[in-house]
Amino acid sequence: MKRVVVFSLALSAGAAYASALSAQPSRSVWDAVYTAEQAKRGEAAYGQHCASCHGGTLLGAEAAPALTGFEFNSNWDGLSVGDLFERIRMSMPVDDPGKVSAQQKADIVAHMLRVGGFPAGTTELPRDVQVLQQIRYVSTKP
Repeated sequence: MKRVVVFSLALSAGAAYASALSAQPSRSVWDAVYTAEQAKRGEAAYGQHCASCHGGTLLGAEAAPALTGFEFNSNWDGLSVGDLFERIRMSMPVDDPGKVSAQQKADIVAHMLRVGGFPAGTTELPRDVQVLQQIRYVSTKP
């Protein structure tokens, strides 16, 4: 009886591990997850809604952190683009997070990716958090 219980627990643990692996994001920012046109729209939205705090070059200003570069990459490396999008969606701009649409925020993330040196592709970065959760932010090219 003990063997059956141990075997059953081992199967359950193995299934949980396999499930966790399959839940890992399958793509990364290196897989061209935004378009150049979207990043251009994001640049305009960034200039209008973000640059006054984060600086025109995304390098940060006074109390607002940089949105590109070594420190930013260190903070976000290994997380998902969905995590980044949610952070922006829920808290930016500080004075009124609701005044910038979800589409504009996705465009701004595309601009951030372009400035960060990640390649553009043929499909726009979506504004769907569940889809964005499947895209890993990996700061160095695999």
